[in-house]
Amino acid sequence: MTPAQLIQKKKDGRELSAEEIRSFVRGLADGSFADYQASALLMAIFFRGLSLDETVALTAAMAESGERLDLSSIPGVKVDKHSTGGVGDKVSLILAPLVAACGLKVPMMAGRGLGHTGGTIDKLESVRGYRADLPLSRFTEIVRDVGCAIIGQTGQIAPADKKLYALRDVTATIDSIPLITASILSKKIAEGTQHLVMDVKLGSGAFMRNTTSARQLGRMLIKVGAKLGLKVRVLLTDMNQPLGYSAGNALEVKECIEIFRGEKTADSSTDLKELTLILAAHMLHMSKTVKSLGEGRKKAEQALQNGQAWKVFLRMMKEQGADIALLEKPVGLPRAEMQVEWKAWKRGKLTKMNVEQIGWLLVELGAGRARASDSIDPSVGFCFHKKLGAPVRQGDVLVTVHCQKSQLERVHSLEARFRAAVELGATKKPTPKLVLEVLQ
Repeated sequence: MTPAQLIQKKKDGRELSAEEIRSFVRGLADGSFADYQASALLMAIFFRGLSLDETVALTAAMAESGERLDLSSIPGVKVDKHSTGGVGDKVSLILAPLVAACGLKVPMMAGRGLGHTGGTIDKLESVRGYRADLPLSRFTEIVRDVGCAIIGQTGQIAPADKKLYALRDVTATIDSIPLITASILSKKIAEGTQHLVMDVKLGSGAFMRNTTSARQLGRMLIKVGAKLGLKVRVLLTDMNQPLGYSAGNALEVKECIEIFRGEKTADSSTDLKELTLILAAHMLHMSKTVKSLGEGRKKAEQALQNGQAWKVFLRMMKEQGADIALLEKPVGLPRAEMQVEWKAWKRGKLTKMNVEQIGWLLVELGAGRARASDSIDPSVGFCFHKKLGAPVRQGDVLVTVHCQKSQLERVHSLEARFRAAVELGATKKPTPKLVLEVLQ
């Protein structure tokens, strides 16, 4: 069928065959399917949806559009985790080395921040020398020798996904459950992982704003994964407040180091540490390394407390080119010139945070990017001093803004928008649970 015929068929709500979907993906690669035609088909899919069989076919075709890593020569179970993204979500930096310290292999391909959410690769690149663009052969060696490696998506792995994602971004078709599913799973299948724990964020800072859509995505991920030989477990987790106490690339690396080292300053990172241990327990349980989630959590806690996870993190970073002296003495990480305090304007309880709006404030500060071509400043960001439900007195510091001198005027203008994004109420509201639901 011609591109126009494929578009017409889906526009009419008819199901595309596996071969028709493969021809579309091939057309993206060889240029026979123009960007404007691909955009039209994406919009038809957005409104008409894809069946389970169509989603499986699209995922498989995207996974086959480039190289597929064969990690069978590496002993051990290969397991990965993926998050749908949020503000302050730096879990992967701790989780990959932690699970590797427990004996699993973690081949992780992560992304950069786009829009109001941060990106794992941006955080790691705030450490001088770190390379996210390793050849796949070197990536495989590090996974074998260290137990984990974290790189960015290469042009070799699922290249059709990279092109489709760019088109989805500019055509407002990002939030389609079949397209999200195919995008996530095609990369995981191509990277050679056997088990995947999905952290689907839910709340004001997440792409999924309600439980119904989050469950739909979770169930689709599980079903498509099963059809393609990938075991998937989904956790629906809260994103109604930033995760941990920091948001901003170097600041988040510093927070992770504090958790690795068990430093007291990480006391305000209780939710970050807790979620990391929960996800580690599920990864260990899925791989049948442990018999129960409780045993998995205990194993992960021990690897964190005895310093093994920290050692693996340092080895991974060194193998990927990072100057680990900057990690052993985090004062070497990029630091902003100024710190500005945003204080509570009245007394009350911190009852609400619009995390998406807070994420966009970070983008304006330079900690994130509105467009893929934007550059970022790794040193800027926010440190939060209060969590939801906390009592607040007038004048208490809510946020410390790390910024450059040249940004002071902008920071003062952003403060009013921050105040509009949070709510100080008279009565405490129930604090959301960290993990809302587990699907498997």
